[in-house]
Amino acid sequence: MAPASKADRKAVVDAAAWMFNVVTSVGIIIVNKALMATYGFSFATTLTGLHFATTTLMTAVLRWLGYIQSSHLPLPELLKFVLFANFSIVGMNVSLMWNSVGFYQIAKLSMIPVSCFLEVVMDKIRYSRDTKLSIAVVLLGVGVCTVTDVSVNTKGFVAAFIAVWSTSLQQYYVHHLQRRYNLSSFNLLGHTAPAQAGTLLLVGPFLDYWLTNKRVDAYSYNLASVTFVVLSCTIAVGTNLSQFICIGRFTAVSFQVLGHMKTILVLIMGFFIFGKEGLNLHVVLGMIIAVVGMIWYGNASSKPGGKERRSLSLPTSRQPKHGSLSDSNEHDGKV
Repeated sequence: MAPASKADRKAVVDAAAWMFNVVTSVGIIIVNKALMATYGFSFATTLTGLHFATTTLMTAVLRWLGYIQSSHLPLPELLKFVLFANFSIVGMNVSLMWNSVGFYQIAKLSMIPVSCFLEVVMDKIRYSRDTKLSIAVVLLGVGVCTVTDVSVNTKGFVAAFIAVWSTSLQQYYVHHLQRRYNLSSFNLLGHTAPAQAGTLLLVGPFLDYWLTNKRVDAYSYNLASVTFVVLSCTIAVGTNLSQFICIGRFTAVSFQVLGHMKTILVLIMGFFIFGKEGLNLHVVLGMIIAVVGMIWYGNASSKPGGKERRSLSLPTSRQPKHGSLSDSNEHDGKV
C-alpha cells in the first residue's frame, strides 16, 4: 500500500473511531438523563455494572463466533486495571454528590494535566509549546462554559482527588496494556469487562443505597423504565468499546482533550431540547474557545515534534492472530 493511501486510510479510521465514541457517549448521556430524571432510576453504580455485564456478553458471543481470538493479560495487570477503573466510577459518583457542580467540572478538567503528567513520567512523552498552549486553550474554553458555582469541602476534595487520579490511571492503562500485550480493544474488553461487571454488581447496590438512601431491589420497575435500562446497556457496549479503540489508537491525553467536544455537544443539545435557559454570551464564548483549542491541538500534536515519545522500550508479549478483530493500532514514535 502506498504511504499516502495508508495515511488516508488511517485518517478515515481515526475519524470513524472518534465519531463512534462521540455518538455513543452523547447518546448514553441523554438516555441516562431520561432514565434518572424521568423514571427516578438513580442507581448509577449498579447501572454501570449492568453496562459491563452486557459488554461481557457481547465479547463472549464474539469469541464464540471466532471473531475474538484468545489472548493473555497477566492477573496482576488485570487487578490493577479493575482497581483503577472501579475507583474511577465510584469516585466520580461520590464526587458529584459531595461537591458543587462547578468544582466537579474543575475536577474533570484537571484530568488533562494529570494525564499529561503520567505520559511524561511513564512514557517519556515530549510536548511542543503549541501543543501545551492548545491544551490550555481547551481547558479555558470548557471551564468558561461549564464552571459556575464553586465551593470546596474536605471530603468532596478527597473524593475528587481519588476520582481524577484513578480515572487518569485507568485511561493511561488502556493505552499501556494494548501496547505492551498487543491486545485489540475487543481482547482488552474481554479481559476487563467480566471483572468490572462482577465487582460493580456486587458493590453497586450497597453504594447506591448509601448515596441515595434507596434500594435498587425496591425500585418500581415498569416497561418504560426497563426499556430505558436495556437501551442504556446496549449503547454502553459501544461507549466502552469506542473508548478503548480511541485511547488505543491515540493516547489518554488526546482522548481527554478532543473528548470535551462531547461536553460542548451535550450543552448544545440540552439548549435545543430543554430550552435556551442558561444560554448566554459567556457560555457561547467558552464553546468557541474550546473548539478553537481542540482544532489547534489536533493540528499541533500531529506536526513533527508536536507530541513525541523520546524512547520506545515497551515490550510486547504476543502477536495478534490472523482473522481476529483488531483496531489496526499503529505503534510508532508519534502519538
